[in-house]
This record gives sequence, structure tokens and C-alpha cells, in this order.
Amino acid sequence: MSIVGGLDIHRKQITFDYLDTVTGQVRRGQVSPADREHLRAWLARFAGCEDVAFAAEGCTGWRYVAEELAAAGVAVHLAEPADTAFARGRKRHAKTDKTDCRHLRVLLAEGRLPECWIPPGHILECRALLETYHDLRAEHTAWVQRIHAVLFHQGAPALGEGALRTEQGLAALRAAAAAHLSPAGQLQVATALEVLEALETRLHVLRHELLDAARHLTGAKVLAARLYGVGPVTALAMTCWLAGAGRFSSSRKAVRFAGLDVTVHSSDRKGPPGRLSRQGPPVLRWAVYEAGKTHARSSAPDHRYYAAVKDRCNGKRAALSEARKILRQACHILAELGDDALAVA
Repeated sequence: MSIVGGLDIHRKQITFDYLDTVTGQVRRGQVSPADREHLRAWLARFAGCEDVAFAAEGCTGWRYVAEELAAAGVAVHLAEPADTAFARGRKRHAKTDKTDCRHLRVLLAEGRLPECWIPPGHILECRALLETYHDLRAEHTAWVQRIHAVLFHQGAPALGEGALRTEQGLAALRAAAAAHLSPAGQLQVATALEVLEALETRLHVLRHELLDAARHLTGAKVLAARLYGVGPVTALAMTCWLAGAGRFSSSRKAVRFAGLDVTVHSSDRKGPPGRLSRQGPPVLRWAVYEAGKTHARSSAPDHRYYAAVKDRCNGKRAALSEARKILRQACHILAELGDDALAVA
């Protein structure tokens, strides 16, 4: 590489540090403000240069930086943040933006940069839709819980499970609020119902967009057809985060990537019981767990194992076990497909 460098991305500025391997000259500075226009103007200095490469950490903001670097003909290397920090070793000096980008530049030049996979543009778009859908689902659940909490706090009769999903249940809620809640409590319930209606409208639109994307993505179609309990949305999530040739050398690493592996921290002879690492994309973890719960049905092909684990431990542990199985199977299927899994059909 004739020019090799590192970029440290922040909301207000991008700090750069690059080395011209021909002249041995090192340049440092900042691109401010940090946006496409100013980054594109700064990259103009590399026009006509060959073999230029920059590394940046895979933190918030990397997408537009990688897109602008690629458009300028610069090789993009995305660094895994945790492994990059580990490669720094013991902290001997204060951590600054300058030291961060110099560290990235050194790792890239020495071939020791722990790289992340950079997905194609249409996969990034699907990921954004999935994350929005997951956030809205979580917000919807939170507002439903607020309604139940208000009723309980003011001594109103409890609603049945799923009462807010039907017109009859909503009518019963409004009647209970009018009869048992204070004026402030009634306002809380009315506000929650308005927010829920808006969330459900947006969820309906997003779900249709996700279903349409899943119908046109090869990997999602194959996973939905071959794996029990995996619907279009779950198949789309697994394809967006697990697909790609050579992504994982083993299915165990895919489970770890999703944050479904069990970690145990111990000191001397005392240690807490195992807990999920909960690292990686929350959307993928949620979608696979929901797929694992479908094996509670007696018609499921792996229901016997699910029931055995549920009797020995509990239903949540059984669903997690099934989720890991589904994730491993999906990893093998996507590995067979390779980059074809990301093709739009």
C-alpha cells in the first residue's frame, strides 16, 4: 500500500492519521464537521493515487464513511472495536483520538487489523428496517405494560391476557378506566391507547416492507422454507447478519456473534451461574428466540427435546436451546449458499 491510514469517527469531527510509504511522510489532522460533504472534499486529495487504504472502527457513523471512501476509490477496512481495543494492550498513555487513529493505521500496515464484514447496501437497508421494527415492538410492549401498571396501582380489576388485541377487550378497558381510575389515571390510559394505535399503524407498514424484502432475498427464502418456526422476518434477520461467504468458520461462532452463548465469570472458587453474553445484534437474538418458542407446539419436529428441557429447567431455557439449534442450522445453510444468499431474486 502506498498510503495507509486510520480514521477515528466522532459526531463533530473525524481524526485522520496516514502514512505515505513511498516518502515516509505522516500526516495528521481532522475533518470537521463530520459529514459526507466535508469528507468527500477531503478525500479529493487522493484522486489519481493508487493503492490507498484506510481503517475505521465499526462504530456509529462508519456507514457513510465507508461509502465515501469506496466512492473515492480508497480501500476500506472496518475494524472490530473490541478486538481492536484488545490489540492495544495495557494502557500506558492517555487514550485520545490521535492515538486511536494511529493505532488503526499501525494495525492495518502490519496486517493485524481485526476486520469486520461490510455488508452490501441493500443488506444495510434491510438491517435498518429490522432495527426499527424491533424498536417499535419493544415500545409497544412497554406501553401495554404501562396500562396494566396503572390499573393495578389504582386497584382496578385485572384485564385478561391479550385483552388489548380485540375491540371487546378495548371496550372493557375503557369501561374499567371510567369506573375505577382517577382523572389522571384515565388520561394515562387514553394517552397509552393513542400511542399504541400510532405504533400499530407504523408496525403494519414496516412489516409489509420486511415481508416484501424477505420474498426477494435468496437466503431468506431458503431459510423460511427449510427451518421450522422460521418466518420471513426471522429468516431476513438471520440472512442480514449471518450470510456471506466465509463469515463464520463454525456455527458455534455464529451463536457467540448473536449473544446466545453462555458465559461464566468466576473468581477463585466462587462464581455466579451462567448468563447469556447478550452481545451482538439484539434484533437477531430476539428473532431467533421467537423462532425457538415455536417448538412448544406438539406438532413441532423437535417438540420432544423442548418438552424435556422445559420439564428439567423451564420454558425459557428450552426456547433458548432451540434458538441455538436454529441458529446453527441457519449458519450451515447460509454457508452452503455463500454470497448467493445475499442475491436479490
